[in-house]
Amino acid sequence: MTNEQLKKLEKDLWDSANSLRAYGGLKAADYAVPVLGLIFLRFAENKYSHYEPEILKEYEVEKGTRLERPIHSIALSKCGFYLPDFARYDFLLNLPGDESLAKKLREAMEGIEKYQDDKFKDVLPKEAYFEIEKKKADILPQLLKTFSDIPKNATGDIFGKIYEFFLGEFAMSEGQKGGEFFTPTSVVRFIVEVIEPYAGKIYDPACGSGGMFVQSATFVKEANHDLNDIYVYGQEYMGETARLAKMNLMVNNIRGEITETNSYENDPYEGLGKFDFVMANPPFNVKSVKESTVKNDERFYKYGLPKNKGKNTNDSITDANYLWISLFATSLNDKGRAGFVMPNSASDAGNSEYEIRKKLVDSGIVDCMVSMPSNMFLTVTLPATLWFFDKQKINTERKDKILFIDARNTYHQRDRAHREWKEEHIENLTAIVRLYRGENERYLELINQYITQANEAMSKVPTAFNDYFTILKSMIINLQHYTRDSKIKHKPEVFKKITESGLLEKIEALTLPNVTLPVTLSAVEGLANEKQLAYSKTLTQYTHQLKEIDANLKTSKYTLLEVLALADKEIKVKNDKDWIALGLNGIKLIEELQQQWKDSTDEVTYFQTNLDWLQSRFPEAKYADVAGLCKLAERTEYVEEQDYSMNAGRYVGLELDGNTISNKEFIEIINSKSDELNVLNKRSNELIHFITQNSKEFI
Repeated sequence: MTNEQLKKLEKDLWDSANSLRAYGGLKAADYAVPVLGLIFLRFAENKYSHYEPEILKEYEVEKGTRLERPIHSIALSKCGFYLPDFARYDFLLNLPGDESLAKKLREAMEGIEKYQDDKFKDVLPKEAYFEIEKKKADILPQLLKTFSDIPKNATGDIFGKIYEFFLGEFAMSEGQKGGEFFTPTSVVRFIVEVIEPYAGKIYDPACGSGGMFVQSATFVKEANHDLNDIYVYGQEYMGETARLAKMNLMVNNIRGEITETNSYENDPYEGLGKFDFVMANPPFNVKSVKESTVKNDERFYKYGLPKNKGKNTNDSITDANYLWISLFATSLNDKGRAGFVMPNSASDAGNSEYEIRKKLVDSGIVDCMVSMPSNMFLTVTLPATLWFFDKQKINTERKDKILFIDARNTYHQRDRAHREWKEEHIENLTAIVRLYRGENERYLELINQYITQANEAMSKVPTAFNDYFTILKSMIINLQHYTRDSKIKHKPEVFKKITESGLLEKIEALTLPNVTLPVTLSAVEGLANEKQLAYSKTLTQYTHQLKEIDANLKTSKYTLLEVLALADKEIKVKNDKDWIALGLNGIKLIEELQQQWKDSTDEVTYFQTNLDWLQSRFPEAKYADVAGLCKLAERTEYVEEQDYSMNAGRYVGLELDGNTISNKEFIEIINSKSDELNVLNKRSNELIHFITQNSKEFI
């Protein structure tokens, strides 16, 4: 299944399921978990059917011998779960109409859980189906039918993506509440790309529905590593959300544990210094945590507690943000990396938070700070910051350096209220981090990947051009043929109207521009930066030529459509057999072929833009500070000049209208403009006084 087919399937499934929710008058919060349960059932059917021949074969071989095992035991070893006959999707789909489907679904879920490990007991939804059935009896059968559209050969990866897609859509539907269990996939993806959890123990003490773990698994698989090399540990306070996370692990075949607990109070995994990777998007600005809860727990007090000093003797922590930051730092082992989300205010927080931040920075583990665009999250509209720790960094030449990236202007507007990072945004920002780490060859590999994708896009252009150009040419020729044929044969009245309306002259004047497609570029062999730069220069010229061709074709198309509209108005040709036979009613086809042409050229331009975005900033394929984007700060800068501020905007400077300037230059410009304004204000006051005096004398 291609990515486009998957996107369409996701959308179709969501549209169908969501329309049933609206039809039944159900709230998204009450509907989400049972729907995700049905997706799980469909996944279980697909996966089990793949392993079933092997399970049955082994069962028959062992049957009657001293090695004989029950079939569910073999199934667990082969497939990870056992699927009884009454839990089969097709069985449920074809139940008689007088059966209570809610009851059968509960039995199916209980039948699957019966043979599961204790950690996956009571995960699948059961009672919620009765509430839906009570609302509208026909919703559950229709939902089952909807998800039967998922192909029977769909893999676990596809189900994982569908599950994650539905989680995101339900989170969007629930607004603020949805943000409690779902972190946008693009944010998680960037964190994963930076910390690179190839293998080891991964910890998320505020795991929500488990999105961090899913993206880690995706990263591992895409890098051709073994998914069994990672083991995840999650903690989640909300019971229903913890069950969503467990189901997410099952769907994505991820080894791990999810514990329903309060991370401030409990440490179920004895996590001090234990984990290879920590990822999290914790709740922001929590002020209800008591000092007594955390003061004896080294996970929280190692760098100091965020509490009021002086006369205020209450037991409350001032703000839990730095409790989380301390927890992430102390949970890492000596080689560990962490990536997590914090509100911008944490980057410059004062008082006890300042002292904690100072100790963290002085320890050398703060690796990178990334300022994010606003409106990336469901729960907050203000921009947040991504923090990255790296315990190994203290043993490298980067020990006293911190990379600051200001990505506030890098985003795709998903809808009116939400933004996201597209795949290439993530790749480009990650490339900056890799250049900073000295992984220059990986940057060149990314450039080569874009070149390959640009070439693949270019290969579609000639066909799209020929189809579009041919239909325009055919329409013009046939239109001119129609008018000439009307003149010499049996339509004198039609020809008279064409002539008197001035339509004939317009039709005879129709032409197509003399355009020729530029030659498709050849691939670049190897990873030589000079060759890549040369390719990109030629690609830029290619895209400029495409834009010129497109502009010419648009002019011809709009002129043709104007003539066709005028013909319909003057001679009412829509039902004319000759007109139809010549294909002159094919305006819709013109629009479709133009869109295909546009899509093909836009795709080429898209990769050309990404190449330019990177190569114009890092022309030597090495890290360099870029005003308005990134700055590698030395210790003197972040300690002495900025007093331990971790706000990227203080370091990277500004980019105005394409001109990059430093903070110092910006201040000089502001001071200069301020002096000019003072002079103008003084002159203005003088003119006002002069006009007032002259007015009095005149009167």
